[in-house]
Amino acid sequence: MAKTNPAQFIQQTRNEIGKIHWPNRREVTLTTVMVFILATIAAVFFFMVDSGINLGLRALLGLFS
Repeated sequence: MAKTNPAQFIQQTRNEIGKIHWPNRREVTLTTVMVFILATIAAVFFFMVDSGINLGLRALLGLFS
């Protein structure tokens, strides 16, 4: 493996960082809102599934009160 001196490494690192697409404020806000919406939908879905399983098990075991 070829060794790179520190100056070349820093230059190569800066070149690679320059290639990165940094999101703007609108993109960050939009993706953040989407994450919160999807997390809420997932939480509600799993709550409903858990409640259904709980209800089914209570009915099956005769513990329904």
